[in-house]
Parts: sequence; C-alpha cells; structure tokens
Amino acid sequence: MATPVKNTKFDEYLEYPCPFTFRVMGLANVNLTDQILTKLQPIAPGDYAPKVKPSSKGNYESVSLVVTVTSGAHIEEIYNVISAIDDVRHML
Repeated sequence: MATPVKNTKFDEYLEYPCPFTFRVMGLANVNLTDQILTKLQPIAPGDYAPKVKPSSKGNYESVSLVVTVTSGAHIEEIYNVISAIDDVRHML
C-alpha cells in the first residue's frame, strides 16, 4: 500500500485548478501506460498524451503526463492510486 504524502506545501505554491506533471517509472512491456490511464481516469478524467521513454536496457520505462489537479489532496490521491499499481517502481 502506498504511503500517504504528508506535510506537503502544494497548497502554498499552487493555484488550483492547475496542470501538474507526474512522472511514473515502472516495468516495461506490461502496458504500464494503459494501467496508469485506467486508474487515473476515474479520479482525474481527461484526454491525456503521455510521453513514454524506455530505459537504456529496456527493462523499465518512464511515463510522463500532465494532469489538471484541483487541490493538494487531489495530487496526493493521484500519487497514492498510481503508486499502488504493482508494476510501478517510483513516482515523481
């Protein structure tokens, strides 16, 4: 289970709603982008254009996408839901 983000200062620095870039690193060749979008759509519906970059050895990939967020709690919810995907290794 993902650890909740605590003591964030998102609300001090961001004016909502606003675009927020998430970068997700995970296993390659497991339809990682589809897994992310499937989990993301119910909590942040949108038409996304993820950018996928494979690692040098091709074992991992990085998926970057811009999401319109509505609050600091919304950012935390997205982090928690996406990082809970089994094939995700890190999330920034």
